[in-house]
Amino acid sequence: MTAAGYRRVIVKLSGEALSGAEPHGIDQATVDCYAADLVAARATGVTLGVVVGGGNLLRGATAASHGADRTIADVMGMLATVMNALALESAIERLGAPARTVSAIAMPQVCETYERRAARRHLDDGRIVLFAGGTGNPFFTTDTTAVLRAAEMGAEAVLKATNVDGVYSADPKTDPTATRYERLGFDEALGKRLGVMDLTAFSLARDHRIPIIVFSIREPGAVESVLRGTGRATIVGG
Repeated sequence: MTAAGYRRVIVKLSGEALSGAEPHGIDQATVDCYAADLVAARATGVTLGVVVGGGNLLRGATAASHGADRTIADVMGMLATVMNALALESAIERLGAPARTVSAIAMPQVCETYERRAARRHLDDGRIVLFAGGTGNPFFTTDTTAVLRAAEMGAEAVLKATNVDGVYSADPKTDPTATRYERLGFDEALGKRLGVMDLTAFSLARDHRIPIIVFSIREPGAVESVLRGTGRATIVGG
């Protein structure tokens, strides 16, 4: 158990975070930095799953807004998450930690197909599991995937990595009077329309009583700090 009291967590990492300073693509130095943070987090004794988005390569909703069929666009976005997961897996294993990518979309020549019991065994064996391919269905975000996998894996929290150090009453980049919250209840966050996650993901977390911990991935060692109880973050529903 970590200092924060967690034995198993799911980290939700946006695809955009992997592009570093670039507007698109995968920046290897950035991936290596996040991989090092995940390996250090694993060293605290927690079992760790990661759900990564695909927005640095392709965002389904954006492609659909430009005329692509929404179902096909979402599938393309899910395939982007597989590439990101494989990049993270490779970086983690170069650091000497075991990792495994599992995809909700079957592609056995590339990675394992997601199966709940097999994925739990990987976690039990100490591997960092990269959950790719979203839920395997269109119209669902990777935020929803993160909460769904947390429920299926018996995780005690979802760690949502963002560009800011918690949840604010408004966008702190544009509103200097924005207030930062240390803790929020699910109903309070929903009532104030704070946009912690999309409604489907948020409702699922509330129903399963899985706290969402919002923190900035831009800080070095951010995941490890949150698990040690020293990182700056907002706990929603905990």
